[in-house]
Amino acid sequence: MIILFDLDGTLIDSTEAILESFHHAFEVHTFAQPSDETIKALIGYPLDVMFESLGVEKERVWDFVATYKEHYRIISTAKTFLLENAREAIHEASQFATLGIVTTKTAEYSKILMEYFELMERFEVLIGRENVQNPKPHAEPILKAIEALDMDGKEIWMIGDTKLDLIAAKNAGVNSIGVLSGYDSREVIEKFTDIIFEDALEAVLHLKGRKKSH
Repeated sequence: MIILFDLDGTLIDSTEAILESFHHAFEVHTFAQPSDETIKALIGYPLDVMFESLGVEKERVWDFVATYKEHYRIISTAKTFLLENAREAIHEASQFATLGIVTTKTAEYSKILMEYFELMERFEVLIGRENVQNPKPHAEPILKAIEALDMDGKEIWMIGDTKLDLIAAKNAGVNSIGVLSGYDSREVIEKFTDIIFEDALEAVLHLKGRKKSH
């Protein structure tokens, strides 16, 4: 079995770091500050898409992204936390499955974060924004992760907290589980998957039981 995890809202909570970095970018570029809620509603999309959705002109977007990343790099480890049960979920999953991370975050920073939490060694592959041309909900990130792993007829599952994860799974032809520990509500998630759990650990335990019964 192969289990691919999203990061933000599925395994980690970096809301504070994300919001602070957005506000920093808007301040540096003297642009009207959006509300925290408006920013949070876009988490999961690539940074350029987020900034454009928040009113930044297309030709200025990458300046905002660069300022954001510069700040995020400095504060990310101090202001990012593992979600409750995430460590247990990863340990449990690594006992019976091959693990990967598929995120729209920058892979470089994601790797640093997971090394900081001493969990990176549990994952065989990490696909981030700079590893693909088309981020989630496109199938490319998931397909790229699968390509790097030895599939050999294994069941493949994507666990994520937003519709982007679940649509990407469908587009890639893999199974999906939605978790309620992140940014999308149950009402949104249930439109895109039939399997929903409170968090990553519940999802992993469900897959463990499924593997045993097969």
